[in-house]
Amino acid sequence: MANPMADEQRRFKGSDEKNPFEAMSERFDRAAQLLGLEPDLYAVMRVPSREIKVYIPVKMDSGHIEVFEGFRVQHNFARGPAKGGIRYAPDVTLDEVKALSAWMTWKCAVVNVPFGGGKGGIICDPRQMSLGELERLTRRYTAELIDFIGPDRDVPAPDMNTNEQTMAWIMDTYSMHARHTVTAVVTGKPVALGGSLGRREATGRGVLFTVNEAIKRFNLTPEQTSVVVQGSGNVGGIGASLMYDQGYKVIAISDIHGAIYNSKGLNIPEVLEYLDRTKSLEGYADADHLANDELLEIECDVLAPCATENQITSHNASKIKCKILAEGANGPTTPAADKILFKNGVFVIPDILANAGGVTVSYFEWVQDRMGYFWREDEVNQRLEEKMVASFNELSQLAELHKVDTRTAAYMLAIDRVAYDTRMRGIYA
Repeated sequence: MANPMADEQRRFKGSDEKNPFEAMSERFDRAAQLLGLEPDLYAVMRVPSREIKVYIPVKMDSGHIEVFEGFRVQHNFARGPAKGGIRYAPDVTLDEVKALSAWMTWKCAVVNVPFGGGKGGIICDPRQMSLGELERLTRRYTAELIDFIGPDRDVPAPDMNTNEQTMAWIMDTYSMHARHTVTAVVTGKPVALGGSLGRREATGRGVLFTVNEAIKRFNLTPEQTSVVVQGSGNVGGIGASLMYDQGYKVIAISDIHGAIYNSKGLNIPEVLEYLDRTKSLEGYADADHLANDELLEIECDVLAPCATENQITSHNASKIKCKILAEGANGPTTPAADKILFKNGVFVIPDILANAGGVTVSYFEWVQDRMGYFWREDEVNQRLEEKMVASFNELSQLAELHKVDTRTAAYMLAIDRVAYDTRMRGIYA
């Protein structure tokens, strides 16, 4: 009988280091082997449950019709509805969406929330589109997926270049078809439309909570800890701000144009106010200016890549000079880089834990919508901290027990939970 695990390993041997689906697959394979996952279960869990491609005709402001290509991948339903964001970008690919949907399955399982993984994307350049064009695009995309999403099926959320306004359009479109208001169909909505307090800050706050636990391993306090943050958006900017408020010394931060550095520490509220006003860190006075690739090589206690995928690869991993790598972005480190970081003693807080604060509070939002009762922000943050700390400790104990790196331990923890549920449910035939 053919071994599907061996077939997949042959398929990916020598392949593109930066392909996100291949990166996820390689990590899945290693964790599955260490767990002794049965070949039948491997075959089921290794692939998405459903891949949906839609073509979206949109009437542009000029009056002509443009057809956009969109995707929704639903990776796994063993633990509950699919859950994951929708991104709008010109370089969206099906492989990227497949990888992100699988990462969502493992992320939800690591923090032990009852969702499977999903992800969506539309190939477009939102910077070149008006608000009206984006609304028409969003509503038609939602209508195309109407039979596949819903509070008990698949619950989208914001991602790259989408926001609470996008989610409000999706919620309204779905509700119009359902003939009643269905707030739980998406998360990341405006608070007035059933959103959760604390949701906007949740991913950055999750990074903070895991870093708080990680520095204890090095007998550091926040005041003794230097931090470099790549990215200044919803994850990097908020994460840097929260760490600054807790006493961490944030010595560098970047945006899409470049980075700023001050070895004595940056005034993060001032930096973010400058960025909001000028839309760029260029010209900021009280710091040295660096290229984005130089930022990653600054010597520091904590490096938090909170921007995009594939920032740390086999080409620069040996130049990383941090004690702790806190992955606020999805997939910032390639599998080839993992081996170098582990050999060099870098403690990695893997993305499927470090940036799981967003999906955790999305779960809280979904719960609040379904019961029609909403929690105070301090309650949301307290519940988030409990989830993140418990998951960090479970992951760390598993890494020590099996003598593996923390990323492999995170995948083992997640895959074991999904596998257990799949075994118990059985395969319907």
